Amino acid sequence: MNTARIVYLKLLTKYSNRKWIKFWNLQSFKSKKREKRIKMDVRYPIGKLQVPEKVTFENLQEWLKQIETYTIRLGETVDSLSDEELSKTYRDGSWTVRQLVHHIADSQLNMYQRLKLALTGESATVPAFDEEKWAIQPDTKLPVECSIKMLEGINERIVSLGHSLTAEQLDRTFVHQINGKITVATKVAKLAWHEEHHLAHIKIALSK
Repeated sequence: MNTARIVYLKLLTKYSNRKWIKFWNLQSFKSKKREKRIKMDVRYPIGKLQVPEKVTFENLQEWLKQIETYTIRLGETVDSLSDEELSKTYRDGSWTVRQLVHHIADSQLNMYQRLKLALTGESATVPAFDEEKWAIQPDTKLPVECSIKMLEGINERIVSLGHSLTAEQLDRTFVHQINGKITVATKVAKLAWHEEHHLAHIKIALSK
């Protein structure tokens, strides 16, 4: 075998190996992405609510910023969706995108009321609201835009109220019929988390 032929075969082997390495690296990357999707609990795509033991004003400002910008981000996600897209679900048996948008508004309404009760009463006791029954009421057939408008007003009120909260007020409480005593700080954290939680659900549903 002449020298040129030997050099050619060596180069061919070298670059073929590189191709296979790139191929297997790509396959490994795709496999890891699949594993990540499998491991993620779609019920809690951003994780469960985590509230610091000692809530700071920096925490509060971060939560209020999320709430303040939420309806813009939600609107961008669901704007001009077809009925078929609004009927998508993020997992088998879950609420549809349409139901999720209406539920977000329902929930903010209820939580805002609890926030006001905690600030104005002495450990006021509040009932739970049946989310499943609320989600199938006739008004949830309305266009999602009406709930986004509703959210705009509620969230503006929440943010305005949140910016005025003192350290003492953050420690005030109300009593939930099922979950027990809850502080104002925890409620503001949940007002922010809950919206992001369901926005992630909507994005998962629309990605299918």
